[in-house]
Amino acid sequence: MTVELKVAGMTCGHCVKAVTEAIRAKDPAAEVEVSLAEGVVRAATTLPRAAVAAAVEEEGYKVAA
Repeated sequence: MTVELKVAGMTCGHCVKAVTEAIRAKDPAAEVEVSLAEGVVRAATTLPRAAVAAAVEEEGYKVAA
């Protein structure tokens, strides 16, 4: 399943790395794509949307409802 989240506050490569690692910490097989221009995180994962959103928010980013 692919989860797509609108995320505020991502501005650089460090943000991409932090978000990617946070999701992969919960699902090591996840394929994560981050678009800074769109402010979107897409993850092909077995995790539910809420778990992906929680991982991103634990890194300090705001996920849109």
